[in-house]
Amino acid sequence: MRNLWLAVLVVGLVSSFGVAEDQMKFGEKLTLESSTKISTILADPDAYVGKKVRVEGKVVDVCAKMGCWMDLVGDDPSHKIKAKVKDGVIVFPIEAKGKPAIVEGEIEKLELDLEQTVAYLKHMAEEQGETFDESSVTEPQTIYRIKAYGAVIK
Repeated sequence: MRNLWLAVLVVGLVSSFGVAEDQMKFGEKLTLESSTKISTILADPDAYVGKKVRVEGKVVDVCAKMGCWMDLVGDDPSHKIKAKVKDGVIVFPIEAKGKPAIVEGEIEKLELDLEQTVAYLKHMAEEQGETFDESSVTEPQTIYRIKAYGAVIK
């Protein structure tokens, strides 16, 4: 009987390792059946604010410091959206860069004044280890992003 339990345990571990290699799951389980194209959301982002969406795309960037966000591009590589989580709630791995991902969450709109825009862009540059020229920012920005609840990275 002991050998049977040991065999079941080994098979279970081996199968779970196989799943882990194919997919990495983060946060809540995805619940929406269909995805909305990133380009569709960005064509009229105000129509999606406050709505739960599921998007699919390629991870093109990940927060190098805390793993608290990742940028995705979909069918149109010129359209990029950020999936952001509260620091420490989900940690997206740097290794996700270049891999396909599915993200589910709520579209949020951040309307920044000029000072907030400068602070935000400076922070993003620091996270990426890039230099930032504050004088290059002359207008406030509005940012649309996904407040992510869950993700699957393949």
